[in-house]
Amino acid sequence: MKRIASVLSCVCALAASSFAAAAEWEGPQDPFQLYGNSYYVGTEGLSSVLITSPAGHILIDGASPKAGPAIAAHIRQLGFKLEDIRYILVSHEHLDHAGGIAELQRLSGATVLTSPAAKPVLESGKADKGDPQFANDMPDMTPVSPVRSVRDGESVELGPLSIKAHYTPGHTQGGISWTWTAVEHGKGMSMVYADSLNAISAGSFRYSGNTVYPTARADIERSIARVAALPCDILVTAHPDASDLLERQAKQKQLGNLAFVNPGACVAYADTGRKRLAKTLAQEAAKQ
Repeated sequence: MKRIASVLSCVCALAASSFAAAAEWEGPQDPFQLYGNSYYVGTEGLSSVLITSPAGHILIDGASPKAGPAIAAHIRQLGFKLEDIRYILVSHEHLDHAGGIAELQRLSGATVLTSPAAKPVLESGKADKGDPQFANDMPDMTPVSPVRSVRDGESVELGPLSIKAHYTPGHTQGGISWTWTAVEHGKGMSMVYADSLNAISAGSFRYSGNTVYPTARADIERSIARVAALPCDILVTAHPDASDLLERQAKQKQLGNLAFVNPGACVAYADTGRKRLAKTLAQEAAKQ
């Protein structure tokens, strides 16, 4: 995964800039089919995936406030109706992944599904004081309603669709990764939309020990192991560069949608998260 280091640099830059979405993340990106009924509808640097069915559609993530209208345009460009989106699923409760949800919900009338920890953040638009990056003075988001919590391991059902929630906290307290099966020409692929596994903090927050989110280190360690163990043929990460998604899309003309197949992607992505955590803990130890 050649570009992961640059992604982590961007993430750190975002943290240092009061959580204003990096302009390069909101750059233009044409939508494209991933596999079967699953489509990438996000921007150059902020992922969003549409999963379609005759019974209605499910959208994962709404990216930043500026990117929300672009996602809506991408869905229409593919020939689908926003009004047919029944659910919007959330990876985690940060502005760059949830800030566009309010507008997408307004356009679609969809119900937003998230974890119990992320629900109050989305409903209020106010950052969680236990967020590892809370000290970055994160701006408010437009509140979202209705919002419904899903249980860890619960499957969101809609007609033939079944999207499973896997709690993966640590980057935030409310993180979720999502899995489903997409079928094309009779062959099914295990699809993973993986939440961020980056142990990034701000201010006095320490993964090695803090009072506002004392289980942060244990949570992210479990989340890293959980993502590594997922059945994983095609990986989409919350930032597409973290899974080389757009590099793979460049090979789609030659290889078709098989360009996205990489059964080792989740293990590699988890290993990058593990290394990031080790770096963060080493930096914290050096400051003692």
